[in-house]
Amino acid sequence: MAAYRLPGQEAFVVTDSVHRYPVACSWQGSTAGGYDAYERNHEASASPAPNLALSGDVAFRGDARRWNPEALLVTAAASCQLLSFLAIAARARIDVVAYRDDAEGVMREADPPMRITRIVLRPHITVRGDTPPARLAHLVGVAHRECFIVNSLRSEVVVEPTFDTAP
Repeated sequence: MAAYRLPGQEAFVVTDSVHRYPVACSWQGSTAGGYDAYERNHEASASPAPNLALSGDVAFRGDARRWNPEALLVTAAASCQLLSFLAIAARARIDVVAYRDDAEGVMREADPPMRITRIVLRPHITVRGDTPPARLAHLVGVAHRECFIVNSLRSEVVVEPTFDTAP
């Protein structure tokens, strides 16, 4: 265990706990007809959460009405940044009243091996009270360094925050 204190925040403890995230993906069908013919739709589950209806990206013959792995990866990065920032802001006693991120992942087919090479997070954060934007930007950076998902990726992840003050 180790105790940490970030500037302006209360101390918190990091333990040696191991966290596991079991997920099941399932698909049924046939690939006998070749690449153009098989069904991309499948499901993922992480009990007790509801199942996710998934498919491939439309560019790879998937169903646009379902989540695809690429969108899930970008969502995971955006969600982790959001949760990390909210935790840090709460510890710093900053009243965040809204947070919206219009994130985007970039994958270039002409740059093998195909992968998400860049994720841009664009959080728009609204706070109540008189918190200087420079302080908020610093805390966004701390959240970025502490984000579990971002720390797990090889892709470049950029954060471009904007801030508002609630009336």
